Amino acid sequence: MQNKLTVLDLGVFLVYLVGVSAYGYYVYKSKQKAQTDTKDYFLAEGSLTWWAIGASMIASNISAEQFIGMSGNGFTVGAAVAAYEWVAAIVLIIVAVFFMPVYLKQKIFTMPQFLEQRYNSTLSLIMSVFWLFLYVLVNLTSILYLGALAISNLIGGGSFHLIMVALAVFALIITLGGMKVVGYTDVVQVVVLVIGGLVTTYVALTLVSERFGLGSNAIAGFGALMHDANDHFHMIIHKPDPGAPQGEINKYLMLPGLTMYLAGQWIVNLNYWGCNQYITQRALGADLKTARTGILFAGLLKLLMPVIVMLPGIAAYVLYKNGGLQQEMSSATGQFNPDNAYSAILTFLPNGLKGLSMAALTAAIVASLAGKVNSISTIFTLDIYKRYLKPDASEKQQVWIGRVTIFAAMFLGIALTWEDLLGIGSAGGFTYIQKYTGFISPGIVAIFVLGMFWKRTTASAAIAGILSGFVLSVFFNNFAPAWFGNETLLWSALPNGHGGYEIPFLICMGWSFVFTALLMIGMSLVGPVVNAKALHLDVRMFRVSPQTMSLIVVTLMLITALYAKFW
Repeated sequence: MQNKLTVLDLGVFLVYLVGVSAYGYYVYKSKQKAQTDTKDYFLAEGSLTWWAIGASMIASNISAEQFIGMSGNGFTVGAAVAAYEWVAAIVLIIVAVFFMPVYLKQKIFTMPQFLEQRYNSTLSLIMSVFWLFLYVLVNLTSILYLGALAISNLIGGGSFHLIMVALAVFALIITLGGMKVVGYTDVVQVVVLVIGGLVTTYVALTLVSERFGLGSNAIAGFGALMHDANDHFHMIIHKPDPGAPQGEINKYLMLPGLTMYLAGQWIVNLNYWGCNQYITQRALGADLKTARTGILFAGLLKLLMPVIVMLPGIAAYVLYKNGGLQQEMSSATGQFNPDNAYSAILTFLPNGLKGLSMAALTAAIVASLAGKVNSISTIFTLDIYKRYLKPDASEKQQVWIGRVTIFAAMFLGIALTWEDLLGIGSAGGFTYIQKYTGFISPGIVAIFVLGMFWKRTTASAAIAGILSGFVLSVFFNNFAPAWFGNETLLWSALPNGHGGYEIPFLICMGWSFVFTALLMIGMSLVGPVVNAKALHLDVRMFRVSPQTMSLIVVTLMLITALYAKFW
């Protein structure tokens, strides 16, 4: 094992950097308009193809928190964490068929614009501020922190802060070209991400094979993995018995068996894939057929992601369990850290492939950073600056403000991450993002779904819904067991290892959504039968072409096969 990059590794990585930069510059120049307007800058003026939309969605989604955080969860929990990916593929079908026709009919640029059209400007402003804080304080900071940590570990302890700044600068270069450059360079990023990720998984499986004396055979390594870590290849985690080890309890707290599929898993995914500017922005400028095909293409790619981001974590678990990776799984202070699983595997890559894997990691990080700051810029410019600060701003001024916002957001993200002021490292990367994003998921999903498909939903009910969804999420997550007991009709709280009891996070999200939706329905029932701002939808909007239906059927068949195998 060698931690340092060789000349060959650096050469491979340099080819990636130059290639992406050159392609981005080509896209910028070839599609440049004499006068860039907001639709062109923020939505790529509808020029993204279906494959660019799908690839860009995945590139923005898969970042350091997946590579590092989900591999860490693979190490501790196993295949059950793939539920986030495979349920997402089903949710993307829902978004493509039911959500996207509504968004395109409304001709919106941002999610707050949709809320203003359906409800009022007050809710739009509340959510604009919510999303800006969330994107900067949770998403942007975690991507920077985990990305810099991963690459620092890969190259053998390189400067964490220098790497973080370098990632930010590279992302800024791409983002300043607008959504066209972001979208099309994301295609290259996804190709690098998938190839590099598959190479890492292959090497991880061969390491397992060699550990068991089976030679350098990836297939034999996978067989050994399933045999030696059989408990890591089940999608459903059963509730632990009283007196079970805390490690087993923590697995259930993270992924609470069948109950997570009753609401929580769907709420988290519907919020992320259907109500999230960061994701939907790629498709908002396209026609319905292109948008749907791109979203479904992203869904198919999601089925592959656990192989890339989870399986190396399980391989690291088997190697560690059998005496390997003892040093690699420890932090600089010598403390064991499951989030080191992915970088531990990377250190064993041969010359050249380490450079490719670093390129894959960088591609995932930079694509996510670029997509995130682009969305921050879009919401601030169109929903704050144009709406409240300078209503008469010209197209040129708005594009300029958008670019300034990109710099400001990235600078703030670096400042907060410099000394890990938000505690991302101690929380665990993937868990950190899921938990703090989840606090607003129930309210967001409730106001979007009821707003789209129930004409009676009122603006006052929506405002109450978004606030109550957040309050209920905090209540169930932090206070419910202490106030009402550990065992009730609604939940079973388990020891959290810190002297208290905790309700599984996804169950918290489920009940938060149920009570938020009931509150909104109750408040809306006292209003008119058809709200003045209700959407008038034609059922024909939701019909799908034979091509779209074939993609849906293939996706569902693959998911069924996966769950049948790993139930």
